[in-house]
Amino acid sequence: MRYYTLLTSVFLAIQLCSGQSSTQSSVDPPAPVYPIPTQKQLDWQELEFYGFIHFTVNTFTDKEWGFGDESPEVFHPTELDARQWARVAKEVGMTGLILTAKHHDGFCLWPSEYTEHSVKNSPWKDGKGDVVQEFYEACKEYGLKFGVYLSPWDRNHPEYGREGYITYFRNQLKELLTNYGEVFEMWFDGANGGSGYYGGANETRRINTLEYYDWEETYKLIYEWSPNTLVWGVGPAEARWIGNERGIANKTNWSMLRQKDNLAGKVHYREFMSGHIDGEAWVPGEADVSIRPGWFYHKSEDDKVRSLEEMVDIYYKSIGRNATLLLNIPPDQRGLFHDNDIERLNEMVHVIKEDLKTNLLAGVTVKASNTRGKLYDQYGVRNLIDGDQDTYWTTDDGVIQSEITFEFEVPTTINRVLLQEYIALGQRIKEFDVLAKVDNQWLTIASETTIGYKRILRTENVTTQTLKIVIKDARGIPVLSNIEAFHAPRFVRNPQIERDGDGVVSIQAEKPTDIIYFTIDGSEPTFDSPKYTESFSMPGRGIIKALAHDEINDQSSVVIHEGFGSLKTDWKIIDIQGGSENNSQNIIDGDFSTRWTSDSDPETEFSITIDLNRIVTLKGFTYMPRSEKHDLKHISNFALYVSQDNANWEKVSEGEFSNIVNNPILQSVEIKPIDAQYIRLDSLKSTDDHGQIAIAELGIIE
Repeated sequence: MRYYTLLTSVFLAIQLCSGQSSTQSSVDPPAPVYPIPTQKQLDWQELEFYGFIHFTVNTFTDKEWGFGDESPEVFHPTELDARQWARVAKEVGMTGLILTAKHHDGFCLWPSEYTEHSVKNSPWKDGKGDVVQEFYEACKEYGLKFGVYLSPWDRNHPEYGREGYITYFRNQLKELLTNYGEVFEMWFDGANGGSGYYGGANETRRINTLEYYDWEETYKLIYEWSPNTLVWGVGPAEARWIGNERGIANKTNWSMLRQKDNLAGKVHYREFMSGHIDGEAWVPGEADVSIRPGWFYHKSEDDKVRSLEEMVDIYYKSIGRNATLLLNIPPDQRGLFHDNDIERLNEMVHVIKEDLKTNLLAGVTVKASNTRGKLYDQYGVRNLIDGDQDTYWTTDDGVIQSEITFEFEVPTTINRVLLQEYIALGQRIKEFDVLAKVDNQWLTIASETTIGYKRILRTENVTTQTLKIVIKDARGIPVLSNIEAFHAPRFVRNPQIERDGDGVVSIQAEKPTDIIYFTIDGSEPTFDSPKYTESFSMPGRGIIKALAHDEINDQSSVVIHEGFGSLKTDWKIIDIQGGSENNSQNIIDGDFSTRWTSDSDPETEFSITIDLNRIVTLKGFTYMPRSEKHDLKHISNFALYVSQDNANWEKVSEGEFSNIVNNPILQSVEIKPIDAQYIRLDSLKSTDDHGQIAIAELGIIE
């Protein structure tokens, strides 16, 4: 989209060039409602969907956050092909890619002049390679925007937390912004300070994120080196985090932010999901999410790629809610995207394309309750369906409440409505309804708040000959550039597989008329597989695979599978330190919705000892934190001990649950197989100094 400068003189010149008389041009364009976006921000918003590439030593150490002590020699991809990343991204409609050039571990994917902790000391290409260069060339070949992630936090560098590191950080910024092509987005992670290697110090270093990096000066340097680069994240950024790592914006999503308050530490990050209606700065939201539970590749997650329905929901709750979508696809140890990730990407894009395939409002009769100056060519409602986002409909000054009506030639079924504001003049709409006339009665099919650059509503099927948009409230007169409607085919959601504490399995489809086909032998279900009719017993370990089929519309869900371990009915918690025994059974009840909490602000971290009541060959353990209560903290560092007799104990694992605050998902830790009857989990460190630690569930991997 190209946005013209809205000075009256330029506007009149455009009108005269189009053959319109000066008398028709007597009405000024609508005044902007501030803040408004820069051209750079407008161009960025139009990208809509782009990819994240998390790739570094973590890919080879099976970690999410490296400690900084990893040897460069562990980085050794066997088939690294950035062209594969770019080709897949282009095929699924992404417009750009952002690479983790340096994550928190400090390892650089380019041969930085300022450190030895980089690819130049790895066995990959005998130290002569440059991942960033290959990544840039691949983006250029496939017509994708080139973006860079540089972690401000560096757990390797000996000067981190001191003044000398800032010079190092800025030197590396300059390398990335000037040695390659134009960077469309500079991505700064908000994780800063904590434990690390720090050149061998092996200590915890805390910094004041708002002050330590001198962001004002750092941003000046960035714009000096690369003026067209949009900076995301911490500091006086031009785009903001959406406040979670699930890829979801709130229904109400303003592109404005009280940035001065944010820079003063007065804004909680969860406010980023909605932005601020009274924000003084234009700082639109970017929704980031990984296609897998983790951000880096883990072989154990090959079967845990997000479901198709979750991916489709993410699209509608990010791009469809006035945000951009940054979707992470982590290359594996070969340096390639895994087939499971590619398959899911293609499935998601196919569904979205089918949903938004045919605009049913193209060519219909459209009317408005008010048009600015009655200048129907310049401001009329036909601009909403002309396919040109540079044109718009608006009203006379002071006329906020207004209606737009679309008349179909014949009754038409719709279930998607897409709306766009002309955001070059600011984001305005505060409240609107969508109505359809059914049996001569107006039926409200949606009541919503903000629109912004793009809003896509999913509604129930409604067959109507008249559709109406009612603007109820706004920050200024409405200025809309586009409205579309669609009839998406039915999306058959995955059946839900559950097992209770007694081992009874039930499978539930979205609609009772859907037929469920399932297997319990590991094979893929087909229409020849058994049909689910009633619950059944499955007390032992196993995998259930199922799909739902809508015979009427001949539509099927994708196959979902659910793995179950042995029941925990014989398990017993024999010791618990740092918290009450009350409700401790919730830790092993198989129900993620229940929880146990430690003492409030315990003086010492806690430990839990469990008797499995039999010798098992233990291959790891799982920990499910509590995610929905933000005042509860999580285990961040742990140690696992095992025993066969509850007397002689052996430590078999010690580590860190990285990024668990922003991504509180099921944590799986694999160990070298060992026979054990007793396990003890010690919490060595939690995510906060105050508050209760909560555990939803502990489990084992056999």
